[in-house]
Amino acid sequence: MKTIIEAAIEAGKEIMKIYETDFNVEYKEDESPLTFADQRSHEVIKRKLKDYNDSIPILSEEGDHLPFEKRKDWKEFWLVDPIDGTKEFINKNGEFTVNIALIREGKPVLGVVYAPALGDLYYADEKKGAYKVSEVLSSKSKNVKAIKLPFTKSEDTVAKVVASRSHMSEETATFINGLKENYESIETVSVGSSLKLCLIAEGKADYYPRYAPTMEWDTAAGHAIVELSGGKVEVANEGKPLIYNKEHLKNPWFLATRA
Repeated sequence: MKTIIEAAIEAGKEIMKIYETDFNVEYKEDESPLTFADQRSHEVIKRKLKDYNDSIPILSEEGDHLPFEKRKDWKEFWLVDPIDGTKEFINKNGEFTVNIALIREGKPVLGVVYAPALGDLYYADEKKGAYKVSEVLSSKSKNVKAIKLPFTKSEDTVAKVVASRSHMSEETATFINGLKENYESIETVSVGSSLKLCLIAEGKADYYPRYAPTMEWDTAAGHAIVELSGGKVEVANEGKPLIYNKEHLKNPWFLATRA
């Protein structure tokens, strides 16, 4: 855990150097945005993880995407998103994260989500549970303790739903409307990147319906934090957990819940 936290924080420092400038934006073949910060973050994380244990393979959004034939026998591997929420980074609203997870037998067993512009860091492992640390890089950070998640409980009569700031599908809106049958009121919160999953882990939201495309690196670290805080991340309408290192790296639709 110490290695992953250090990697995320070091990557965050490199990201913030670029975030505070007038940076250039390029576009991948799928037209999703890419900045120099994505690449710098990837290189930092790759170096730190390789220095720690060179035998564990790394699958990163900005790295080489090996074919399934070469990945299928991996027992464990690092799954990395150097910047989750690149659109939030470009829009400079602070709601982007560094995501690092350890996948073992298709399941995330350890994860770190770091939001460098906000100073919030979430981490979890299967032995100790999930935690949040705030003001990570502030002068007061030595006095800030890790708080075990969840630390907030929603009211039973109010359904708090976290939805994407950039992606709101018709199916997501239908799901939210369906909650009105069981709750007196519905509150929605829009936030970017894997911070949506972290709000579930904190207990600040009850539901995160994601009926829109995501990739494995988008969710793995947040998935670990939700499940190790006592929540669930399941394939929508199936009740099965998301699995990782699939032949196709795109996730199915999923639902994250507090219980």
